[in-house]
Amino acid sequence: MYVMEIKDVVRLLKSEMIPAMGCTEPAASALAGAKARELIGDDRIKGIAVFASRDIVKNAMGVGIPDCERRGILTAVALGIAKGDSSKDLNILSDLTQEEVDKAASMSLTLSIEENVPQLYIRVEITGEKHSSKVVISGEHNRFSHIELDNKVLVDLPAGLAESKSSCEETQALIQMSLEDIVGYSKAIPYSELAFISKDIDVNLAIARHSLVGEYGLQVGRTLMDNLDEHNIRTLDEAFRIGSCYAAAGSDARMSGCSMPVIINSGSGNQGLTVTLPIYWVGRYLRCSDETIARAVCISELVGLVLTARKDRLSALCGAFTAAIGTACGYVFLLGGDIRQMDMAIRNMVANLTGIICDGAKNTCALKIFSCLEAAAMSVKLAQKGHSPGKESGIVGSDSLESILHLTKISSEGMEKTDKTILSIMLGQSGGE
Repeated sequence: MYVMEIKDVVRLLKSEMIPAMGCTEPAASALAGAKARELIGDDRIKGIAVFASRDIVKNAMGVGIPDCERRGILTAVALGIAKGDSSKDLNILSDLTQEEVDKAASMSLTLSIEENVPQLYIRVEITGEKHSSKVVISGEHNRFSHIELDNKVLVDLPAGLAESKSSCEETQALIQMSLEDIVGYSKAIPYSELAFISKDIDVNLAIARHSLVGEYGLQVGRTLMDNLDEHNIRTLDEAFRIGSCYAAAGSDARMSGCSMPVIINSGSGNQGLTVTLPIYWVGRYLRCSDETIARAVCISELVGLVLTARKDRLSALCGAFTAAIGTACGYVFLLGGDIRQMDMAIRNMVANLTGIICDGAKNTCALKIFSCLEAAAMSVKLAQKGHSPGKESGIVGSDSLESILHLTKISSEGMEKTDKTILSIMLGQSGGE
């Protein structure tokens, strides 16, 4: 069995903790459009067809796009085509010009929802007067799994990560990681290799602070920060609450189309905010060193990645919930707790919030982030007192691993119909894409 070495874990963290402008599903859609446009050069476009999984459509439907009033997957693809620069990766939607926005608005595109494809799947086909192109992004938000120019295949990888040998080995290594492994890696990695985490926290702090003085979305973070002073944190509960407010504030801004980057986790900016900012504020209150905070974030990040590897990047289960499980483990580390307490905190989280649905990326994500983080704080406090449910309690297993296996089964098997129903409701309310 493939086992990650320390250098592999560092590489994984650096490849996952990258900046993204706006929600990552519109960004991935725009990236596919940009690549398809690049392939045919300045050829005059005659037709544009978009094919996507329901989860991509769901997550791109209601979220704001930086510097653009329109929303949805077709808007994102059109903006990518207008931009025509795939080198920007997931920052493809940054620095949009009015000319690009106007050009995108004039395009005519068709959308088809694809079945029997990975949950993260977007295909863009462009027909020009002289050339044609086909580009597929799947498995990860910036993974080009198939590229064609004039019916000539240039890239052809398995659509799903599980079907790719190298990706499969890494994914399986992630899935097999225990809490002991995660904590062991986080303690063993030289701090010089983790110093980048402090800069990544600063990126996420910036958008949250910007949101706290602005008026974005439902203003969840700003509203709930009332009567809290980050410069005079008096209790651990206040530190927990400020961390929850900051993460929610970051989501308020990015879901409304704020043109500031977020450092992501598992391809999600909301999850990236969830696993970093609360850890930072609790660490500040406890007067932890930058190194201790970085190692706690490393634990939080890895737990989030492990859970995502088990359930897939897009599903009917809210990603803020699984990310907050990682945050709970990071809290335990900061508070001097052990793996047994992390195990108990995870079981408390699974007992509490399993079933919280993902109904797409939009301004209510901030509500879910705040609620999940408040639950994380509660779960940790219970674990510190030695309280957690056992296998006699619903879906909770005898330990965190068994509980997570049950959670994974619910997400992958039990919520398949739920996911279809959610999208059906959303499409009905929007009148289609």
